[in-house]
Amino acid sequence: MIPKPLVPVGDRPILEHILHALNRAGVGHIDLCVSHLGELIEVYLTHAALPEDLDLQFHWEDAPLGTAGALKLIPGLTGTFIVMNGDVLTNLDYDRLVDFHLEREAAVTIAMTAKRVQIDLGVIDHGDGYVNGYVEKPTLDYHVSMGIYAYDQRALRYLPEGACQFPDLVTRLLDAGESVAAYLSDADWFDIGTVEEYERASRAIEAQPERFGMTPEPPIRINHRRIVTRQASP
Repeated sequence: MIPKPLVPVGDRPILEHILHALNRAGVGHIDLCVSHLGELIEVYLTHAALPEDLDLQFHWEDAPLGTAGALKLIPGLTGTFIVMNGDVLTNLDYDRLVDFHLEREAAVTIAMTAKRVQIDLGVIDHGDGYVNGYVEKPTLDYHVSMGIYAYDQRALRYLPEGACQFPDLVTRLLDAGESVAAYLSDADWFDIGTVEEYERASRAIEAQPERFGMTPEPPIRINHRRIVTRQASP
């Protein structure tokens, strides 16, 4: 059994794709929050061909802290930083996400993508025991989270003691009157948590590797943005 961030997509694990993409965007420091099977991630990355100017720091969860609570493990999180899951393949423009976040002066900005869901059953609109309408196998359109977020440091004040999932943090921020922004992107995006999405991601890499930076790149521009990735639950 291997952790999801080490599942191969194309010629390398999904997490390695993420690290290279962030570095191409100018990221020089990445914090990795790991728990179950995290030792395998550390061993792999120790021997992987990563950019020489990329600084990785590991933070260990003794008990599961959730997709937001794990941030409490990381010292010195200040200003604006990005938090993301470690099992998504995307060519999202991280600079645009951060610029949008700063323009909105939000506590947190959620990167979103359009998702179409096919319902394979007849859907009934009803009330008071009578049918008002009937739609056979409708297609529904939603905007869903990409598992990538821009944070302002003030959002960390709303983390409770113990575990906290990201949706719970969003609720706490909204209840407190804080702004949570929504950034809609048309970037390629695959969450490899399902077999179907994993196969789609593999086909996308095989068909157009250049869309995901797997061709020679111009010189890397480095800035001081900080990125946090969290290992997805097994």
